[in-house]
Amino acid sequence: MLPWLLCGALALLSLLLLVRLAALHRSLDELRAFFAQNIAEESNGLIRLSSRDPYVRRCAAGLNAALRELREQRHAYLSGDRELKNAVVNVSHDLRTPLTAICGYVELLEREELSPDAARYVAVIGERAEAMRSLCEELFRYSLVSSEDEQMHPEVLSLSAALQESFAAAYTMLKERGITPEISLPETEVQRTLDRAALMRIFSNLLSNAAKYSDGDLRVTLSADGTICFENAASALSEVEVGRLFDRFFTVDSARKSTGLGLAISRTLTERMGGSVSASLTDGRLTIRLSFPE
Repeated sequence: MLPWLLCGALALLSLLLLVRLAALHRSLDELRAFFAQNIAEESNGLIRLSSRDPYVRRCAAGLNAALRELREQRHAYLSGDRELKNAVVNVSHDLRTPLTAICGYVELLEREELSPDAARYVAVIGERAEAMRSLCEELFRYSLVSSEDEQMHPEVLSLSAALQESFAAAYTMLKERGITPEISLPETEVQRTLDRAALMRIFSNLLSNAAKYSDGDLRVTLSADGTICFENAASALSEVEVGRLFDRFFTVDSARKSTGLGLAISRTLTERMGGSVSASLTDGRLTIRLSFPE
């Protein structure tokens, strides 16, 4: 009789453990589902479990406290980032007017009869003022394009036509660098719904980058899937530098008069329109791959 009682007790205990384990699994599934929803929707809700297990509920309470703290930190970060961008916009806007005036007066001075030393000093002033004006302009544009309030105006565009127009606009710049570009376009029309001004800005920045770092060649290929490759020899670049090309304010050589914001702006605009951009270096050849999936 005793063995049967022991077997029954063990069976009952096993059943209780299985029920407890199933309830634990259900609670963990609720936790997983909550985090998946919270990440996807950035919800402000807290964890609510059906389980009455005290250990599980203490775990949920601890996670809720951590979530509240993370949300407060995220809110503070977003507020500070927004304030910083607004400050950059205001400062760069306020600086553009006096810098434009300085550049104008420098041009007037250059027309006067100056001694060799004075002419050299005026040239240095003009160069530095122009660099400052360029930096302010890039800061202003970057703050605008990285702002969530900046609205896009999508329309159906031909990538082939946009590329050809960009090359026409960059003709003088590329010619001064001795670059004769090779352009390969597909026979079929490649159209995407994009913001025209943003797309032209992206192409302009990528062509300017090619003019800075190319050893004298440039090949641009547009594929039917909406991928655009800018490829050129770039012996002056290393893999580490290529990995940082899209970082804000990163410049390979400060003597090139670059603000380090052009490619950062291109990446921001590309991602806002649902595309992607990347850079790689293979056997001394730089490839920047721009993709706009259909």
